[in-house]
Amino acid sequence: MSTVNASGFGGYKSGGSSGGAFSPNAPIINTSPGQVIAKPKNIIRVISEIQSLFVLENKMSHEIPGDFLTLENSIDLFNVGAKSGLNEGLLLVLLLPAIDFYLIPFVLKSPPMPLKIVCGAIPYFTLIINTFLCAYISRYYVGNITRKAINSFLIGRIIVLMTKSFLIYIFYKILTGMSTPERVWAVAQHAKKNAEVIYTGYMTILPHIMPVAIRCSLLILIAAILPYGAVLSRDAWKQYKTKQNLIKVTGKTQ
Repeated sequence: MSTVNASGFGGYKSGGSSGGAFSPNAPIINTSPGQVIAKPKNIIRVISEIQSLFVLENKMSHEIPGDFLTLENSIDLFNVGAKSGLNEGLLLVLLLPAIDFYLIPFVLKSPPMPLKIVCGAIPYFTLIINTFLCAYISRYYVGNITRKAINSFLIGRIIVLMTKSFLIYIFYKILTGMSTPERVWAVAQHAKKNAEVIYTGYMTILPHIMPVAIRCSLLILIAAILPYGAVLSRDAWKQYKTKQNLIKVTGKTQ
C-alpha cells in the first residue's frame, strides 16, 4: 500500500476550521484513483490487502467513506473471487468422475471405509481450504472499506460457485436421463473389443451417479454460502454486543 496521501505529502492531517496541519504521527493514506490497494492475484493476496485496509481503518480517528475503495479495486476483488470459484469448481469437475466413478469402484474395488473417505474427499480439498480462508476474513468485516472489499470478493466467488453447483446437477441429470441401455450400448460399441466391459461398467455405476452429483452440488453450494454467512453472523454478533454495551453504559434501551 502506498505511503503518500492525496496532497502528495505523508503525515498531512486535516485540521477542521483552522485549516490543515502537518503531523508526522498522522495516518498516511493514498487517495489517488486505482492506488488504494495493489491488484490482487489470489486469495492470500486478497486477505493480505484486506488486513492492510483493516489496520488503516483502525488508525483513523474518523470513519473513511466506502468510496475510498475505487470501482476498479472492487472489480479486481470480484474477479479474484470469481476466478477462485472457477478454479475450485473446475478441479472438482475433473477429479470427481475419475475418483468416484473409476478409481473407487474399479481400481480399489472394495476399499476399507477410511481409504474410501480419504479418496472421496480429494476432489474437495481445494474447495474446503479456500472456504475456510474466506471465512477467516470475517474478522475484518468492520469499517466501510473492509466491508466493501470483502463483499466484492465473496460475491464474485458466490456467483461462480452457485452457477457451478447448478450446472453440475443439470449435467448429470441430463446424462443419467439419456443413459438408456440402448444408447449406452451404442456408444460403447465405438470401443470395439472393450465395448462389453465399458457397457457393464457404466451400467454398474449408473445408479450411483445422481447421488454423487447431488452431494457434489450441495457441498459446492455450502462452500459458496458458508463464508458469507460467517461474515454476516460475526457482524451481527458484534453489533449486538456493541448495542448491549451501550445499554449498560447509558441505561437506555432505545
